[in-house]
Amino acid sequence: MDTNEKIHENVRDRYANIAKQFDGVQSASCCEPSNTVGIDQIGAETSASCCGPQTELTATHAAQLYGDNLPSDLPFDVTGLSLGCGDPVTVASLLPGEVVLDLGSGGGIDCFYAAKQVGSEGYVIGVDMTDEMLAKANANKEKLGMANVEFRKGHIEDLPVDSDSVNVIMSNCVINLSPRKAEVFTEAFRVLKPGGRVSISDIVTQGDFTPEQREVAEDWAACISGAIDVNQYTGLMEQAGFVKIQVIDKVDAEEKGVSVDRGDMPRIYSARITAYKPTVDDDQETCCDSGCCN
Repeated sequence: MDTNEKIHENVRDRYANIAKQFDGVQSASCCEPSNTVGIDQIGAETSASCCGPQTELTATHAAQLYGDNLPSDLPFDVTGLSLGCGDPVTVASLLPGEVVLDLGSGGGIDCFYAAKQVGSEGYVIGVDMTDEMLAKANANKEKLGMANVEFRKGHIEDLPVDSDSVNVIMSNCVINLSPRKAEVFTEAFRVLKPGGRVSISDIVTQGDFTPEQREVAEDWAACISGAIDVNQYTGLMEQAGFVKIQVIDKVDAEEKGVSVDRGDMPRIYSARITAYKPTVDDDQETCCDSGCCN
């Protein structure tokens, strides 16, 4: 088994265990306390923790992340499995009738939220590699009676989705987990329709981890050491063909007034990133601007 396969296996095992342990009363935890970095104190829009146990009697992680944007009729079976670091659905500004793809859909919270946004004429596809999460998502789909949502098993580096078939791609604290991020963005670009857009909430860094730090499997699976420098992240998106790439904001623990002993770790952020797949007209404009048109 090569290194990439080992990383996939570690990530799959962690999220399978999260799904198995979730009982619908206490919310899931996406990561155990780390002795290397305070990632549990970082949230994209708030200081919400993706790691602290919550119950129905307290504010859930989902409520902290999504605030008033979260549909009130989503049950705790859905919101309790929120493992993200932001709200890519609201940032995407979805329109009725759009086809949406969620990379690493987990228990389905962003898919169900998006399905309400796009309506009965729209469609939402969630892709996840973990059987246990897919089982939770499909069970939630049945409870909600949502016909415009579908969950597919697959890797985000090799999407089970047709080319040029979706309007919007969203992802919530997942791409950092991939050991092959360039392939993730290449695949995302492939399946997007020309003019389509991406809305990502993810963990990024300022600076790089050392090779030794990246070898800590537990930290990679906990959304820590798999994160890459934000400029490298957007550079991979640009290489895949995306344009109008924007890092809307990035928030770290210090900015939330939390003291974190990072040691020699790079600064870690939760960021919201958007981009577009160019249209044919965009391509021609770029070509002519470079002087290749007569």
